[in-house]
Amino acid sequence: MTQQGVTGSRELRWYDFITINAHHLGISVLNQTMLPLVLPLLVQQFVGRAAQGAYFGRLRLGGLMVGLLTQAVMGLLSDHCRARWGRRRPFILGGTLTIFLVIVAFLHITAMAGLRGFWYFFGAYLLLQAAVNTSLGAVQGLIPDLVPPEKRSIFSGGKALFEVPLPVILVAFAIAPLISAGRLPAGLLVVSGVLAATLALTMLAPEAPLQNVPDPIDWNPLGRLVLMTGAFTGVILGMGGLVNWSGKLWLAVAGSWPIFLGMGTVGLLAMCGSIVGGVWISIRISLGHSKTRAATAFTWWVINRLAFLVGAFNLSSFVLYFIQARLGLSAEEAAAPASRVMLVVGIALLLAVLPSGWLTDRWGNGHLVTASGLAAGTGTFLLLLAPTLGHIYAGGAIIGLATGVFYTANWALGVELVPQEEAGRYLGIANLAGAGAGAIGSYIGGPLADYVTLHVPEIPGAGYLLLFFIYGLLFLFSGLLAARKLYWSQLLAH
Repeated sequence: MTQQGVTGSRELRWYDFITINAHHLGISVLNQTMLPLVLPLLVQQFVGRAAQGAYFGRLRLGGLMVGLLTQAVMGLLSDHCRARWGRRRPFILGGTLTIFLVIVAFLHITAMAGLRGFWYFFGAYLLLQAAVNTSLGAVQGLIPDLVPPEKRSIFSGGKALFEVPLPVILVAFAIAPLISAGRLPAGLLVVSGVLAATLALTMLAPEAPLQNVPDPIDWNPLGRLVLMTGAFTGVILGMGGLVNWSGKLWLAVAGSWPIFLGMGTVGLLAMCGSIVGGVWISIRISLGHSKTRAATAFTWWVINRLAFLVGAFNLSSFVLYFIQARLGLSAEEAAAPASRVMLVVGIALLLAVLPSGWLTDRWGNGHLVTASGLAAGTGTFLLLLAPTLGHIYAGGAIIGLATGVFYTANWALGVELVPQEEAGRYLGIANLAGAGAGAIGSYIGGPLADYVTLHVPEIPGAGYLLLFFIYGLLFLFSGLLAARKLYWSQLLAH
């Protein structure tokens, strides 16, 4: 199989469904271990419960902005790589080997305490994000490189399968019990084993050297990428500052409910402003004015993806704190039910991902993207109805089903929109959605949850209750946005 500017070493075979997508499993197992379990526990260990949301937000913002820049740069560089064993695999290998080194460093840092331990952990986490996104920026280019258009929906469904439900289930059964029992080194050893196995499989992907000589690298986009990352970070910092400033004003208001509703409104507007404004500004900087008009559909696709992922990523990131606050549990006691919630989500994702490629081909990407946003919002509101694990499990199952469909349908749509000859660059820019989701939801949402929990003590877990409600509204916003923008055939045609 040959495509313009890219060559496969042979025709695709059935097992290439695995080799092309396998490393998404390893990277996602790492992320699903770090985000819902390791990061919240260590942040609470270093800084205490009163400031956990704020410091968690700083950690996520710094790491995700490093990841955003790294993935975009590595995607651009891998587009032009002419290595003998493919243009993507050298970056996948180098990034993964660095991940192993950082995991070793983590094991030494966990013995520290206080802010000194937090800042060492912060530095190691930045390096981890750079390594992860070096691999991810390259592996994302394998589908547009090697898979013909008529098969990309099926392979995108495989990507979603390896990226979300399988790692969630693996973490819940094999890694979370170890971490809950205080055996963090054993848990990270399992993560390393999975990464090594998926790396070996990905090295078997049918890549071959680039046959056509690519155009010389235009280094101007690298400067644009730095400006893009700085601008997006600036938007998030500005909106976070607005929320903090608003909190000081609300201290003069008597009554918990005005504070609860007022801070909720400000937080929602700040997140929406970061999503829409941050993406528009960043893509205009990255692509330049001449290409921005031609990339209108791509821009709205990133906004839609970012709005959904703010909810999806941060529900999992804060689930331990949410259960701990709502059910009155310690961090260690909350770890087990948090992992079970993620297991329910993972099983639901698995059930949704398996037929989602077929559903996408039958019903179209836009319809399914819209339906998944509305369904995920409904599931979020359900888990907020009462402080019981039953409601949380039921809501998590609905969110998992919706997310499984969204991952396949939304990614298939994005692959259709990006120029094939610059797939690595465009999909690297699209990491605005992945990196921005965690940064927006945690940097703005973490301090918001700390503030509301402190000043509305009569409602158990008030801060995380409000935060999860905002995430539910963002799911709905994503679905309505898809209905308004992504359905326009005229827009997609241009």
